[in-house]
This record gives sequence, structure tokens and C-alpha cells, in this order.
Amino acid sequence: MTWVLTISGVILILVGLWDMFHSLLHPRGRGTLSHAVLQGVWALSRSLKHRFGSAAGPAGMVVVTILWVLLQVVGWALIYLPQVPSGFSYGPGVDPARYPDVMQALVVSAVTLSTLGFGDVVPIQPTLRMLAPVQALTGFALLTGALSWFTQAFPPLSRRRALAMDIDGLAEAEYCSVIDDLEPITVAQTLATLSSEVSKSVVDLVQHSESYYFLEVNPQTSLANQVGYLLRVREVSAASANASVRVASERLGSALEALSTELSQQFLSLEGSTEKVFRAYALDHGYHRNSDTAGV
Repeated sequence: MTWVLTISGVILILVGLWDMFHSLLHPRGRGTLSHAVLQGVWALSRSLKHRFGSAAGPAGMVVVTILWVLLQVVGWALIYLPQVPSGFSYGPGVDPARYPDVMQALVVSAVTLSTLGFGDVVPIQPTLRMLAPVQALTGFALLTGALSWFTQAFPPLSRRRALAMDIDGLAEAEYCSVIDDLEPITVAQTLATLSSEVSKSVVDLVQHSESYYFLEVNPQTSLANQVGYLLRVREVSAASANASVRVASERLGSALEALSTELSQQFLSLEGSTEKVFRAYALDHGYHRNSDTAGV
């Protein structure tokens, strides 16, 4: 039984650390467990018609962090459990006979992981004395990683919001209707800038997949609501008589297709044209305007 508990604990610890690594350090920025939890919270928010606004993304990240903590606490507790109470020294006033062994193992694990170190229960078994500092270091890494995860989610959101506002400004100015009246070099530069920003959004979704689940309540700052207009910009600019504008239009089209591919494969589980994917993207975030502005 001791080996069964120990192996089970090690598996839980490694599963948690593996998911943390893939979420925080891997280039894809997507752990299996964390992504499943974020999808579940997002599905719940969508079923409630996003009644709680932008809370889905942060709430999902909090749930993922709690899951990581629980995996570490329970995993280490399973390792400690066979050694309770004989492997520990108890301070004055602490009678181990008053508490279930499972509860003691969980308390020791939680206190060690949080690096609180109350000192009322101390491991005396040699192996446990070596393992306790390792768990404390794991807890410190978990806390640091979780805080970094939250802070690194906001730069991608800022870039995405800025792009959405730029697109909204173009739509409000009826940019598509005046492209032929503008200087070709100006149009080409605008399209190049848009292509670059769309590409950055693709990279952000790859490296910070959690950013997809942050709902924008303001339609002006929602890329899901605004990106469809770029399909019209690409269509109109592709018909330009100027070669530079046509080349820039192709670049924009490639960036939009890359965004569509990332959305369809990683978040929407949807096959179809770029227009169809962008429509689904808008609907998934509670918007319908994208379908109209994209002309589909």
C-alpha cells in the first residue's frame, strides 16, 4: 500500500508540474488540463450568454491555479500519508491521535507547499526531511508561476484591443469606399501595418492561449467583433490597379488566413472558409456585427 500511495502521489505531482510547464514555459503556452478547464469555464459563460461579462477569462485562470495547487497538495500528501504519524515529530499541544492520518498528511502538505512552516509538525524520517524542502521549492515556483501567468496575459490583450480599435476606426471612416481615392503608398502602408498587427495577434493566441477566453464587453475593443471588416478591406484592395496595394492586400490576406487557422484548429473546432471562422469567432464572443461587416 505504501508504494501504491507513493506512486500515485508522484503521478499527481508530475501531472501538475507538466501542465504548469506547458502553460507557462512551453512555446505553445497551452497545458492539457489548463486548456480543458478554461474551455469549461468559457462554455459555462457562453451558456449563460456571457452574463458576467469579462469575468470568464480571469475566473478560468483562477480555477486552473487552484487545480495546480490541489494536485501538488494531494500528491505530496499521498507521499507523506504512509509515514503518518511515525515519521513526524509533533510539538507541544499537538496530539496526532486526535486527527485522522489523511487530515494530518493534507495539513503537512499544504503548510509545506505554502512555505508557512508553523513548526508544530516536523518530519524526522530521513527521506521526508529531504523531500520537504523540495516541496517548499515547488510551492514557491507555483506561486511565482501563477503570478507571472496572470501578468503575462495582459500585454496580448492590450495589443488585441488596439488592433480592434484601429479596425473600428477604419470602418467608421468607411475606408473601403475611399481606397481608390487615396495615395497607393498610403494604402499599402496601412495594409502592411494591419498585416503586422494581425500576425502579432496570431502569435499571441499561440503563446498565450488563455487570452482567447477574455471577453471584451466594449464592441470597439473586441477583435472578434471587428476583424470581419478586414476581409472587406482585403477584397477591395485586391482589386486595386496599383501593384503595391495588391501585394499588401495579399499579405493581409495571408495574415487573416493564419488567424483563421489558429482560431478554427485550437479554439472553435470548426472547418470552413475564413469568413465562416470569423463569423463563428464573433458569435462565440457574443457578437453578430462581424458577419455584417465581413459581408458574409
